[in-house]
Amino acid sequence: MNNKPEPSTTTDRTFFGQPRGLSTLFFTEMWERFSYYGMRAILIYYMYYSVTKGGLGFSQATAASVMSIYGSMVYLSSVLGGYMSDRVWGSRKTVFIGGVLIMFGHIALSVPAGSMALFISILLIVLGTGLLKPNVSEMVGGLYDEGDTRRDAGFTIFVFGINLGSLVAPLLVGWLGLKYNFHLGFSLAAIGMFLGLVQYWIGGKKYLSKDSLYPTDPLEPGDMKKLTVRGTIGLVAFALVIILMYLLGSLNLNNFVLLLSVIAIAAPVVYFTIFLTSKKVTSTERKHVWAYLGLFIAAMIFWAIEEQGSSVLALFAANQTNNHFLGIHILPSWYQMLNPLFILIYTPFFAAMWNRWGKKQPSSPAKFATGMLFAGASYLIMVIPVVMFGTDARVSPLWLVGSWAVVEIAELLISPIGLSVTTKLAPKAFQSQMMSMWFLADAAGQAVNAQIVKLYTPENEAAYFMGVAIVAIVAGLIMFALVKPIKNLMAGIK
Repeated sequence: MNNKPEPSTTTDRTFFGQPRGLSTLFFTEMWERFSYYGMRAILIYYMYYSVTKGGLGFSQATAASVMSIYGSMVYLSSVLGGYMSDRVWGSRKTVFIGGVLIMFGHIALSVPAGSMALFISILLIVLGTGLLKPNVSEMVGGLYDEGDTRRDAGFTIFVFGINLGSLVAPLLVGWLGLKYNFHLGFSLAAIGMFLGLVQYWIGGKKYLSKDSLYPTDPLEPGDMKKLTVRGTIGLVAFALVIILMYLLGSLNLNNFVLLLSVIAIAAPVVYFTIFLTSKKVTSTERKHVWAYLGLFIAAMIFWAIEEQGSSVLALFAANQTNNHFLGIHILPSWYQMLNPLFILIYTPFFAAMWNRWGKKQPSSPAKFATGMLFAGASYLIMVIPVVMFGTDARVSPLWLVGSWAVVEIAELLISPIGLSVTTKLAPKAFQSQMMSMWFLADAAGQAVNAQIVKLYTPENEAAYFMGVAIVAIVAGLIMFALVKPIKNLMAGIK
């Protein structure tokens, strides 16, 4: 009889006391985030810089709109990634295929082949990130047995890896891309993903469970036929819409982005309709879904604001910020470091605060409401320098630092809380799909962004910042008013 303990419970403690597989997934996600956030830090500048400066010559409004719909599609594709893992490839293969697509997406951008290379890159990275990102997180959970007390600490280390890659990338890729050549910057992002793939391939064979090689709910032959038919119908319908737009003379980049925005906003509407009308959902679970709807709308508004950091605030950083500060020349891409930096700074304080308050801490709806007020305040900060100095003056970088410092407080009040409450409110029959809903909140928020960021111009800058701030603050006040009704609908869920 073999009485040796399982590696994942007692003996497998070689990575900060965690299972060795965590190091593989830690560095995979770290390098993936390095490649994605490095690319994202310079992409908007690549799109709107003139051809003579190495860019594509898009208008700034179009570049900001494309950035937003790009982010929206990345999160929308995570639904596909979860499905392919659960039913076709298994999580380990799905993550590897996703990483390969991401790498080739960055390689496409590293080639000076104009806008066609950009759109090929977007397609590859959207599909690749959708396959990789949700499944890496799921594999981290699979490293631990049900009673393993190291689970929370393991996820904390994993999230640190995410933010470490996101923090370093804008500094290095931004420096190479803006100081020397955009395509060199994109090449560095491709190298980052390649390094992640190499260590994932080697470490995966040694340290990851063989269960991750197989789908948890494999498709039956009849299911594959249904999937093929539905997929074909969807593709044909999409193609017909494109053909109709072409025949009407309205097929252009802005209208194509509008079409994608409609799809991203329609997706959660369809999901909520299914949840609320399904016979598989009990009356209590239906109340939970209604409660989640209120939180979802708040999250969508928040992500619409937070994600403008890579579009609207990136434009402000390049065009209206004095980037010579204390003898240092700041590249506009470096401001993208502020998001992960403040997350890393704030997280220990928030964790300690929630632990200290224990059962006395605010409810999830109250945290969301407070977060919305902070999100609005972050844009009120941006109103001040525009009103004080006008749109022609270059202002201190501390205004952007202050805005990011405030909005990241909102993120820690909404993002981790939203993940937690999503699992608690999910109907049993739709637990996996409900997790997809959290990604769809970001997708829908950025789809809205793709349309409203076009309104951001120097002429109406103050009104734009003020308008976004008012929407967030009003939403926060409405959420405060709905705290008690939502708690009632949650029916005992803390």
